Amino acid sequence: MLIQVCRAKIHRARVTDANLDYEGSISIGPDLLAASSIQPFERVQVVNVNNGERFETYVIKGRVGEICLNGPAARLGQIGDLVLIIAYGLVELDKASKVVPLIIKVDSNNTLIGVAPSPGSPDATVYP
Repeated sequence: MLIQVCRAKIHRARVTDANLDYEGSISIGPDLLAASSIQPFERVQVVNVNNGERFETYVIKGRVGEICLNGPAARLGQIGDLVLIIAYGLVELDKASKVVPLIIKVDSNNTLIGVAPSPGSPDATVYP
């Protein structure tokens, strides 16, 4: 059996723009995509720390420092809101306990300040 597990999270990124007229998605800077291994067009869950909204959308590559809510997602957050961006993957149930997601930490300008596996057992496998 396969289950979904968190494989990467961009932690407390700041929304830099909201574009209601775009067709949809979230724009994320290329440095954060590379550090997290999140791919353009991959489905992610976005959790807004400021208002509690949770939604799923797909990723598009943005500019360095950019976290832009596009299309309908622009109604779910405002510029300056803090968000968690979570990517999930499928793994066999018997291997799930060994998965340790990457946690991407950023400063208030969405500049990468750290990449670390979340706490786990010493024999954990960093996913992806």
